Amino acid sequence: MGKKRKHSETEVSGPKKEESALERPQRTLLGWKDEAEVKETEPHGFRSKEKCRKHKDLYLWMAKCPGGPSVKFLVNAVHTMEELKLTGNHLKGSRPILTFSANFDKDAHWKLLKEMLMQIFGTPKEHRKSKPYHDHVFVFSIVDDHIWFRNYQISVPHNESDKVARGGLDKMTLVEVGPRFCLNPIKIFGGSFGGPTLYEIHYTYHLTSPFRVYCFQIRALEKRQKAGKYATKVKAKKRRKMHEMSNPLEPDEFADMWRE
Repeated sequence: MGKKRKHSETEVSGPKKEESALERPQRTLLGWKDEAEVKETEPHGFRSKEKCRKHKDLYLWMAKCPGGPSVKFLVNAVHTMEELKLTGNHLKGSRPILTFSANFDKDAHWKLLKEMLMQIFGTPKEHRKSKPYHDHVFVFSIVDDHIWFRNYQISVPHNESDKVARGGLDKMTLVEVGPRFCLNPIKIFGGSFGGPTLYEIHYTYHLTSPFRVYCFQIRALEKRQKAGKYATKVKAKKRRKMHEMSNPLEPDEFADMWRE
């Protein structure tokens, strides 16, 4: 067997630090860390992100990356299609019609949220996976400073051989498909998932508006109610014991009759 060749000391150990590829700048949600590498062109796209805290509170982020703006929602009153057992249905890939209530044009922050919802839920024109027709409607309504979402199917009763006449709106009906949920806007930021605060909703407790309460306040109230139920049970047991001690039963003269 031949001897193993020894490695010479002059063998190249590896590429020098200068010859190696330059390190790429780190990318964050707010942009590039190195200001020299900032891209001038920004993609016109929105992103949504869900976050569940303590397995109880569901938060939804909507943001335009990477320049912003972004908004943080608290999702309430979520009802799935399986839970509601709704009869509506629509085809996969069909384009929705977006409808908004009139109070979306009332204030500046609602106008911004309307534009964000249009760009997220709307189907881009001539998208390769979209169908060339509309068969369902997305409804966004503002009630008690909350955005309520509904999904309806456009149903038109007709035979297979007959075609639906254009403009026959009197024959069309809306059948709810689901799901249902409520978006509670918390903060609107100027950047993507951060930056300067453009709008913030300050919550105060009102007896006439129970929706303006934080989630931790609702959980604390539920805990106090449960603790109150337990305290009332303990007090009832004590009262029962005191009543039995103060009102003892008279001895029964026939208690030992069958023991003999």
